[in-house]
Amino acid sequence: MNIVELQKKLLTAARANPPGDRVPYAFEKRVMALLTARVATDPLALWVRGLWRAAVPCVVVALLLGAWAFSHPAASTNAGDLSQNFENTLLALVDQGEQIQ
Repeated sequence: MNIVELQKKLLTAARANPPGDRVPYAFEKRVMALLTARVATDPLALWVRGLWRAAVPCVVVALLLGAWAFSHPAASTNAGDLSQNFENTLLALVDQGEQIQ
């Protein structure tokens, strides 16, 4: 179908049916109320809401793991003092350097 012919047919049909003069009561007020009632979505608010919902399970998991750690203490080993082991490890290379010279 030719686009020009279609446009002419649509225009003649529109001219044959003029719009009515009657508008529903308070139509413009209802439209404006609907437009102002729409709230713009805030992406930051969505993130904040999601993070607050995720905070509760994180606290529960932390409490459960803390309770488990206190109820099952690690077996004590005679590995020595951690600070002494750390110092010996760091200074091992220095001690080797002094022995070579």
